[in-house]
Amino acid sequence: MAEKISVTCCDTYEYRQLRAAVESLLEPLGGIGAFVVPGERVLLKPNMLAAKPPDAAVTTHPAMVRVVSDLVRDAGCLVFIGDSPGIGGFHRVAERSGIRQAAIDSKATLLPFDDVVEVRGEGKFRSLEVARAYWEADKIINLPKLKTHEMMTLTCAVKNLFGAVVGAAKPAWHLKAGTSRELFARLLLEIYLLKKPTLNIVDAVLAMEGNGPGSGDPTSMGLLIAGADAVAVDMVAARFAGVPAELLPVELEASSMGLPGSCLEGVEIIGVQPADFKRPPFKLPAGMDVQFGLPRFLKKGLRRHLMAHPYAIKDLCVLCGICREACPPGVITIENSALSIDNGRCIHCWCCRELCPHDAMGVRKGRLLKVAEVLGKARRKR
Repeated sequence: MAEKISVTCCDTYEYRQLRAAVESLLEPLGGIGAFVVPGERVLLKPNMLAAKPPDAAVTTHPAMVRVVSDLVRDAGCLVFIGDSPGIGGFHRVAERSGIRQAAIDSKATLLPFDDVVEVRGEGKFRSLEVARAYWEADKIINLPKLKTHEMMTLTCAVKNLFGAVVGAAKPAWHLKAGTSRELFARLLLEIYLLKKPTLNIVDAVLAMEGNGPGSGDPTSMGLLIAGADAVAVDMVAARFAGVPAELLPVELEASSMGLPGSCLEGVEIIGVQPADFKRPPFKLPAGMDVQFGLPRFLKKGLRRHLMAHPYAIKDLCVLCGICREACPPGVITIENSALSIDNGRCIHCWCCRELCPHDAMGVRKGRLLKVAEVLGKARRKR
């Protein structure tokens, strides 16, 4: 049976209009009552990457959090809002992003992810630690922001659940699995499969393109996307963003695992159709390389020349050390009032660019990558 994904237009975060749009979005799926039961403890999992204002499109918009919180509370449930931010303390991020006020307005409880529980997996990763609040919730409603991502191309429903990994464990997992997009995608999917959200609602009213997920450009998209299957939701979101499936590591890995929703042929899109949605494809991150589809021996032999590398922009870098602390392999150093990166040991997870609060990490492209881009542009002009 086809997985149903609902899509509707919405170009505002004004409360009444947004609530009406979310209710319309959920109606073909059975409404909020199809996903929660009165008396349940329901955890809302927004994207709370960093302490940025709503119009930066870095975090899930607080109006979206408030609307869904109100709907769940009106359904007779206890509502909690939780995450483990990539940078900064939970309460600071909640305050700056507007999510704290959304929780107050909707009478929800903010729940920082700090305590952990070890869960036995059944895939490549036999043991995973996730936030206890995430694991013990009766239901989870996933509220991702649609953004580009320099390692995973896009971050949406599946990638948003990496927030269930607490604090310092994130860099450790980047170091263990981040040396390959395929392996990191597998990690994300196995976290998702540990405890699937009952519902995923994508905030794409204002999305992010370019150098996401933390330093990209806000772009008005005017869409809401919802469904029970996070993989299918991501596939549909990518279609609307104009990003081809071959550039999506999570979706490629989901397909190799035979997961439902990893092929659009098995998905029924209800409401707005991709063919009727006219907008330019998302600008993709500068840090992406051209290794997709290359034979393994070429990836290894030409890796240095096919990849892009991070570097510190001297005029913007204030030597705060956040990138150094966040770097999984520890290849960033600060000496003699200068920041340097050992590109030979860099695993290209782009955590430094993702978490830099000053947009001070630039991208230096390998020689063959520059040639490939020129040839690609020439081919598209034909």
